[in-house]
Amino acid sequence: MSFLKLTPFEIEALLLSLKVSFWAVFISFGPGIAAAWLLAKKKFPGKALFDSLIHIPLVLPPVVTGYFLLVCMGRKGVLGEALFNLTGISFAFNWKGAALASAVMAFPLFVRAVRLSMEGIDAGLEDAAQTLGAGKIKIFFTITLPLIVPGILTGMILAFARSLSEFGATITFVSNIPGETRTLPLALYTMTQMPDGDSGAMRLCIISIVTAFFALMASDYLSQKLSKIVKGD
Repeated sequence: MSFLKLTPFEIEALLLSLKVSFWAVFISFGPGIAAAWLLAKKKFPGKALFDSLIHIPLVLPPVVTGYFLLVCMGRKGVLGEALFNLTGISFAFNWKGAALASAVMAFPLFVRAVRLSMEGIDAGLEDAAQTLGAGKIKIFFTITLPLIVPGILTGMILAFARSLSEFGATITFVSNIPGETRTLPLALYTMTQMPDGDSGAMRLCIISIVTAFFALMASDYLSQKLSKIVKGD
């Protein structure tokens, strides 16, 4: 039974991972829905470029994304210095930066899930509402948004699970600071660098797998339930 009891080191890494993942999803939520709506519903010059920019974190090495964030959002970065001077907020070498790095890496998954959900809506429903005099904002909130709730939930869970596993961008942008940026993947990496850390690394590996597994199972279950509610089953 002692194997099932988490150590303070593991609890700290797990709670920090959950905190970072929650905020990563929160950061992605509004911009993700807006980006998905643009890609699914609108035609505009540069749409292909916009789509590529959103999805590029999926194909770039995470270290490249982390370095880009460091250059842009670090204390002396292009945007980071101005943000700090104006608001006193800094993303460098703290959990906020870890959340930002995770959000950037998870953003494409959230956008894709919501976009696919939007593209699956019967356009006739929105056209009929517009014919009856409903404005675009009213159509979005009364027709589009309720129908894409399952897709939004799926995107949130996928983004959450992706954030739990984020390593490369995080360690490059905010380093590996105990209690501040050392999430589960970074804690696992730390254990692998210790001469006697094999058993600790294995435990962290299992914790990561179990956490991600339950997140994906929850996504599937809740998506099915919400789909039935939306369809009136």
